[in-house]
Amino acid sequence: MNKIGRITLNYLIKGLLVVVPIALSIYLVVWAVTTVDSWLNVNNILGVNPITGESRNIPGLGLALVIFIILVAGIFVTNFVTEPMYNWFHRTLNKLPLLNFIFSSIKDLTEAFVGDDKKFNHPVLVAEGDLKRIGFLTQSDLTKIDLPDEVIVYFPFSYSFAGQVCVVKKDKIKHLNMSASEAMKLVVSGGVSHV
Repeated sequence: MNKIGRITLNYLIKGLLVVVPIALSIYLVVWAVTTVDSWLNVNNILGVNPITGESRNIPGLGLALVIFIILVAGIFVTNFVTEPMYNWFHRTLNKLPLLNFIFSSIKDLTEAFVGDDKKFNHPVLVAEGDLKRIGFLTQSDLTKIDLPDEVIVYFPFSYSFAGQVCVVKKDKIKHLNMSASEAMKLVVSGGVSHV
């Protein structure tokens, strides 16, 4: 390959490294907004444009509505839901096993990332022979299940919201000197994110 060809190829690769992440980010945001809009179908409430005959469309109206509903729910729960109402809700859920399982699983996962006591805030390195894996210490005391020398570590998968839970010997883990968000970014990006 001649010199001009190599320079052109180099520019193309550098251009791809800039354009692809930006384009994918914009695509994902547009996809999320249009998907939420189509699920809620809020734009049909605005009626039909008399000139074109098509339903009026305000991009992002559905997403704005979802954010507004979440905000109002947060304000309502913080200021108006009392302890007896909260307990009544949980007693009612306990009578519906399948719904309780789904609700509590989603609630626990949500609280693990954004709740008052975030669960994924202790990044650790686990040695498995010559292989080492980055995970998050989620339970450090397993004496209740007769495993006093072991802990629970959650290993998120790269490019996914899924992960794996493992019981690990305490002497196999090493606490990492990095923030939880840096560790999560490193793992989810497949290790290509800068440390």
